[in-house]
Amino acid sequence: MSSEKKLKKASYKCEKCCDTGWVLIPQENRQPLAVSCECREIEKVKNEWKHSGINVEMTKHTFANFKVWNRVSQRAKDTSAAYCTDFDEVRNSRRNSILLCGQVGSGKTHLSVAIGLNLLKQKIKVVYMPYRNVITKIKQNILDQEYYVNTISKYKLCEVLLIDDLFKGKINESDINIVFEIINYRYLNFLPIIVSSEFSIERLLNFDEGVASRIYESVTCCYLKRIA
Repeated sequence: MSSEKKLKKASYKCEKCCDTGWVLIPQENRQPLAVSCECREIEKVKNEWKHSGINVEMTKHTFANFKVWNRVSQRAKDTSAAYCTDFDEVRNSRRNSILLCGQVGSGKTHLSVAIGLNLLKQKIKVVYMPYRNVITKIKQNILDQEYYVNTISKYKLCEVLLIDDLFKGKINESDINIVFEIINYRYLNFLPIIVSSEFSIERLLNFDEGVASRIYESVTCCYLKRIA
């Protein structure tokens, strides 16, 4: 391969489609079939993150920027990084998810977003769900059946779901029912979730056993506690 061709190939963000967004599939005795490249789906997911307030290209919520302050936070960082490394091995197993819990300012959102970004780099489609914003919007449109089904389906069916700040704020039965519908579907279909919450697994179990039991059976738990 000439140096010019090598340089051209290296300049593409996606070598599979050469940044066209389409891949040509050869067909016998027919014109090639153009199919959408997976990179288009990844870009779509990244744009959804951006609309939720996280620019995946510029965010500082990375493993490299996570500040360790004690052994517990170091263990949480190591466990989170290991989850990314081992994801292909665990993704179809029962314990294929991760829960990061702790008080405000403990770094749980930082690590959960870092996991999501790492998986996105592996071309794994991670959908970001800022819990309070999403639940509020769903309830505001609860009578719009099409909106409800489309929104819930997005979170039920995605490759990996990141729920940020689960059960943040005032919670009622409607909140729990919506969350249960999403988590129960993913639990039954072995679809991974990344969860951050101020609730420990014990507190979740006391709060709502239906949601918590499914999370408990699926996750590796990381507890973070900020010591002033």
